[in-house]
Amino acid sequence: MTAPVLAKPAVAPPSAAGAVGSAGSVGVVGVVGSAAGPESRVTPARRRFLQGAWAVSLLAALVLGFVGFLFTLSHVQERHYQSTAYKTFQDQLARAVAPTGAAADGDPVALVDIPAIGLHQAVVVEGTTGRDLMRGPGHRRDTALPGQGGVAVLFGRGATFGAPFARLSELRVGDRIETTTGQGKFTYVVNVYGDGDHPITDPARNRLVLVTGDSDWIPGSTVMVGARLEGDPEQNPGGRPAAVAYDKALAADKGALATLQLWSLALLCAVAGALLLARYWRRSTAYLSAAPVVGALLWAVYENAAALLPNLY
Repeated sequence: MTAPVLAKPAVAPPSAAGAVGSAGSVGVVGVVGSAAGPESRVTPARRRFLQGAWAVSLLAALVLGFVGFLFTLSHVQERHYQSTAYKTFQDQLARAVAPTGAAADGDPVALVDIPAIGLHQAVVVEGTTGRDLMRGPGHRRDTALPGQGGVAVLFGRGATFGAPFARLSELRVGDRIETTTGQGKFTYVVNVYGDGDHPITDPARNRLVLVTGDSDWIPGSTVMVGARLEGDPEQNPGGRPAAVAYDKALAADKGALATLQLWSLALLCAVAGALLLARYWRRSTAYLSAAPVVGALLWAVYENAAALLPNLY
């Protein structure tokens, strides 16, 4: 009996299998590579577009942050200074050492209370530069203090840093203005108005003039309110400058430009340092550690930039 013969399975030659395998793998790799390559590759034109978009976005964020600082955080800063200055001035009044003559820029020299516009016990500082008016209403240094013989002039912002004189134009003839200085308490009564084109003319010797901007946005002129002193004035000890060229309405604090450049450079270095630190440390930890420093420097940049705006803004 003859044994059955089993057919052997056909086996491709090694060379053929290798050829098919290599061809198949090459074909797959080629297809995948050709499909993924164009999607993952960024052309120079697209790269420039992305870089420009990032730059514009960053600039927009900085501008929006500055606007937010002016209309929110600047009010917080002014209230903090007012609170501290009020305690200081009350202590000086109690010890009878409050200034009645010349004083250093930024020092508290008076309190002003205008119930008709909701201004209560605002601390008046010496000087009317943009930086002085960040602290509150400012006394023009070449004029008398409230309550003294002569004309006393106070400037106040109308939109930012607490905006103490925002409602100044609402004052009407007969409204009362109360002031307190180291020489006592004094009352003025509103009697006249003016603006940048029509200065106040009043024959009364002892009076008070309040000045602010004419707009809640960038002011182009001024609003002035004049008031006469009730009763007899106190002695003016003098000692003040005859004129102050930089204490003008709507003036910008040009000296802040150099300081702004230095703070901006410090901010740029801090950001670069944070990015460098993120390459060698955990990214979230690096950014969290740098955030307080960057925030403080950004505040300083915004504050100095605000000093370049009109001082009554």
